[in-house]
Formats: sequence, structure tokens, C-alpha cells
Amino acid sequence: MYDWANSAYNLVITSTIFPIYYVAITRNIQTEDHVSFFGINVLNSALLNYALAFAYLVIAFLSPILSSMADSKGNKKRYMQFFTILGAMACIGLYFFTKTKIELGICLSILAAIGYCGSLVFYNAYLPEIATKEEQDKLSAKGFAYGYIGCVLLQLICLIFVFKYEDWFGQTEDWGPRVSFLLVGLWWLGWSLIPFKVLPNNTVVPSLNSKAKSVVRGSFSALKKVWKQVQTMPKLKIYLAAFFFYSMGVQTVMLAAALFGSKEVKKLVDGEWVNMGAQDLIPAILIIQLVAILGAMLMARLSEKLGNFKVLMLNIFIWIIICCLAYYTRTNYEFYGIATLVGIVMGGIQSLSRSTYAKLIPQETHDNTSYFSFYDVMEKLSIVLGMFSFGFIEQITGNMRNAILALISFFIIGFLLLIFASKAKLQRSR
Repeated sequence: MYDWANSAYNLVITSTIFPIYYVAITRNIQTEDHVSFFGINVLNSALLNYALAFAYLVIAFLSPILSSMADSKGNKKRYMQFFTILGAMACIGLYFFTKTKIELGICLSILAAIGYCGSLVFYNAYLPEIATKEEQDKLSAKGFAYGYIGCVLLQLICLIFVFKYEDWFGQTEDWGPRVSFLLVGLWWLGWSLIPFKVLPNNTVVPSLNSKAKSVVRGSFSALKKVWKQVQTMPKLKIYLAAFFFYSMGVQTVMLAAALFGSKEVKKLVDGEWVNMGAQDLIPAILIIQLVAILGAMLMARLSEKLGNFKVLMLNIFIWIIICCLAYYTRTNYEFYGIATLVGIVMGGIQSLSRSTYAKLIPQETHDNTSYFSFYDVMEKLSIVLGMFSFGFIEQITGNMRNAILALISFFIIGFLLLIFASKAKLQRSR
């Protein structure tokens, strides 16, 4: 039920209505889409990319600390509640985000991202407590299914306000999206009451029950220990480098898709080419969500026959093609075609990347948490660099299409590193 509650944020705020609304209210032909943020003149879409990069940088720093605190303090539920309330209240606050309050909207979007990612640290830590090893895959998959159904259901409710703001409610155009942000916060907060009521109280791990300062030091010491161990495993070391680079591309595409569509893609209306609106972009994002499920299943089957590395290389090759096509994409129909391709490889590369990592870490290790915390930090840092570089290149060149060239380079580097990783040995000879 927590998946059901929080997935609405990921779809409505991260992927669809919020970025579309943001571009719409900050679009200004006379100033070339530049906005003032605390007196600093910056390109509107670049500002949102910077904001997301900053939010994930904070999460990358907090994640290992929060993971340790989840074990050492014995109050995961309280920390999870804090970040849930932070994220949900930030979404509710976005109701007051208008074109005259850019600073408010950006700051609240940062807090919402921190709340969402922070709560997941503790949410994920509950899985081994409430399910046996045999039940964990099934429960995790059920959570994914509930999350998908819940976010799509709320998205459909939000679309009523977005598209019928005048006919049904007699309101202005910006009212519908702002009500959507309010609904996301209430949905997230309301449905979270169920897991908060039934989740068990936490068990303190005695070896980790120490002062907060020791917990912070210990969390980074654990990452440092994993880093040293990785140096002795060439295959894992090169794979992580490959993952870091291609993840920069994957995550940036997913987070910037709506921004790209709303600024760079046109549709033909009464003989004139105009910008795509919410009614055009939201179906494209939903296509990605639907196709991603089938794509994940397809890639899982292919990996059984061809092996993980070959299928990952196939995925990255398709991502390179997607970026090349996106560079030349001009019309809404071309955008829909690319969205379908993105869906095919989006779910597959994420699930396959994590399972490949799980296979490469030492099977005899008793420190899986530290290994996956390390993996999570690398993923967050790749998002930071990917989003920052995407926004920075657009800012200095004035063209988002130029930023796509950087994504292509990330994928190419990741592809080449995967080739080396597939041929490397598991461990160095001693």
C-alpha cells in the first residue's frame, strides 16, 4: 500500500503534469524562456534540471547515513513517516506555485524529491522484516503492481481537473495542474496511514546501536570498505563504471522526457506548428509506463538465453539509437514512436542492471546491505551528473538538442566498458 501511495508522486510530479506545467508557466518568447531565480537569470528547463540534480545529490549523501540509522536506532517507521510527511506536504504546497512564485515551486520540488527518495530507504529496509526469502520476490512484485495501478488511477483523476478546468469547474487553466499537485500530496499522505498502522515496530541491531556520530562515520566506513573490495574484483569494478555512465543517460532521459517534448516537439494544428501540450505529452508518458512492463519481461527472457551482459549491451545500443532519433525529432508522432522504444528498454535495463550487480557481488558476503547502499549511491550520483550536464549544456548553448549529444557519449562509454567487463575476470589473482 505504500507503493500505491507514493507512486503518484513519481508519475504526476516527476514525469508528467509538473514538468509540463512548469514549462508552460515559464515560457516566454521575448526572454527566450529565461526565468529569475533569487535574482539569477537562468533557462527555465535548465533550472529544473539543476534542482533535480541538487535533490539527488542530497539523497546520495543521506542514503548511507539513513540506511545505518534504520538499523541502529530501531525506529524506521518514525524516519519513514518524517520523509513521507516532508514529501507529501511539499506536493500540497505546490498548489500555490504560480508563474510569480518560481522560487517557491523549485524549492518545494526539491523537498518533494528528498521526501520521496528518503522514505524509500526505510521502506525498502522493511522487506526482509515482513517477508521470508521465499516471499520477498512475490511481495516486491505485488508492490510494483499496486504502485502502477495506484499512480495511473490518480493520474486519470488529475486529468479531469487538467482538461475540464473551465467546462466543469469554471476555473483558469493553471488551476487544474495545481489541484493535481494537491491531490498527489493528499493521496500520498492518506494511503500511507495504512502501512504506518500495520508495519511492525523496529528491531534495533545491537552492533549498530551507537551514537549518531558513530552511525554517520560507520555508514561511510562501510562504503569505503566496499570500494576497497571492489578494487580486487575487475569484473565488478568495470561493470560499475559502465553502469555509472549508461545510468547517467537512462535516468536523464526518463527525468527530462516531458521537458524535451514540451519545448522541442511540435504538432500541426490548423496548418500551424505549435508546442505540444499536456493532452499530447501525458499519453506519451503513459505509453512508456505500459510498454516498460512488457519490456522488462522481454529482457528477462532474453537474458536467460543470451546472458546478462549481451542483453545489457543490446539495451544500450537501442538507447544510442533512441538518442540519435531524438536529436532529429520534430513532430508529436515521431515523439510517440520514440516513447514506445524508450518503454521497451527502460524497464529492462533497470531490472537487469540490478540483477547483474547482485550476481557479481561475492556470494559469500554477509554485507549485502553495504553493497547495495554503494550501488544506490552510485546511481544517485549518476543522476546528479546526468541532469546537471544536461541542464548546463542547454544553458550555455541555448538548445536542448545539444545536450542529447552528451547523453549519446555517456551511452557509448558505458557500452565500451561493458565489453571490457564481460571479458574481465571475477577476481584478481593473489
